[in-house]
Amino acid sequence: MSKLKLYYDLMSQPSRALYMFVKKNRIPFEDKALALRRGEHKQEAYKKINPLQLVPAIDDGGFILTESVAILQYLCSKYDLPEHWYPRKDLKAQAKVNEYLNWQHANTRMNCAMVFRHLVVIPRETKKPVDWEQVNLMKKRVSYVVDHLDKSFLRDKPYLCGNEVSVADLLCICELMQLNAVHEEQLYESNPNIKAWSDRVKNRLNPEFEEAHKIVYRVRDMYKTVLAPSFAKL
Repeated sequence: MSKLKLYYDLMSQPSRALYMFVKKNRIPFEDKALALRRGEHKQEAYKKINPLQLVPAIDDGGFILTESVAILQYLCSKYDLPEHWYPRKDLKAQAKVNEYLNWQHANTRMNCAMVFRHLVVIPRETKKPVDWEQVNLMKKRVSYVVDHLDKSFLRDKPYLCGNEVSVADLLCICELMQLNAVHEEQLYESNPNIKAWSDRVKNRLNPEFEEAHKIVYRVRDMYKTVLAPSFAKL
């Protein structure tokens, strides 16, 4: 039986989530790390795996999936993983996780990513100064997201969808950590409830969490120094 092939780049938020997930659940996999910053996702070999040339993706004996949420759901079912990751028997519990998984794409994911992109990626690609008007707009949107995470999802629970960690928490913390790379973590850590949740999730996911986020900490250390040329050398 061939090992699962995992294509990822740890600078990608959903890649980090999936990488931690397979490591935490001891799912055997063949490491297929790609460096997006070096254009390795643009090579013809990877284009055959994912025509959109995005990460993460898996190849499970010829069965290919290219969306992180679908991959996580598939792995939970295939390996009959503990129900808390993604409930299959309790439809209401599953629906609550699905609620976050559907909401996060245009909210947590998009807005946190855009803060990072406007501070790091776009200036590097265009060789133009940071557009602070856009950065501040995205930061306001992140503040809305964090408030919604607190009041609508987390409320008085230890995790976003219940009493145990789920793939919702996994994906969410990876998106928020993109803010840490550019010293904007106060956008979520200033909320005491979300700060306590984030600490809880990080501790629950360790040591895999720290391993997956080493590159985020490296970018953080370089940020506001000579980021553009340094980032290319990561």
